[in-house]
Amino acid sequence: PGKVHDARVFKNSGLFRRLQQGVYFPDRKITVGDVEMPIVILGDPAYPLMPWLMKPYTGALDSVKELFNYRLSKCRMVVECAFGRLKGRWRSLLTRSDLSQTNIPIVIAACCVLHNLCERKGETFMAGWEVEANRLAADYAQPDTRAIRRSQRDALRIREALKASFQSELGNQ
Repeated sequence: PGKVHDARVFKNSGLFRRLQQGVYFPDRKITVGDVEMPIVILGDPAYPLMPWLMKPYTGALDSVKELFNYRLSKCRMVVECAFGRLKGRWRSLLTRSDLSQTNIPIVIAACCVLHNLCERKGETFMAGWEVEANRLAADYAQPDTRAIRRSQRDALRIREALKASFQSELGNQ
């Protein structure tokens, strides 16, 4: 308790279940190459590859896969930085909470609102806060993804279509 990787928390969340059921995002799709693509969430390598959750390639990479990873990383960096600053500023998000399950989402939402106010007002943010938050997050175990492997085939097609798009002239913009 209190020391669970973000990917495991996500996998055990109601949001994950709703995304698996296809009932969370609006049904707005685009076509990339010959693949119809839903709205996707961007994740790091610890997250499962799903049709609605893109993650980078791992292992030995050719230049096309490296380009895909680079472009995905550029998109993810904005989100990663925001969450790092949020956890760095609100230390209560880094530790075990003794609150009831009913109150935890309220506290997290309050931290998000207060954090956004601090950011807009230019309140001081100590770089060491984010470094410590990232160090703690790196210590957590990887999630068990056995239960979600059946969706990976569709996710692989979507990622391949994005990779091809990133390689094309349109993707170079």
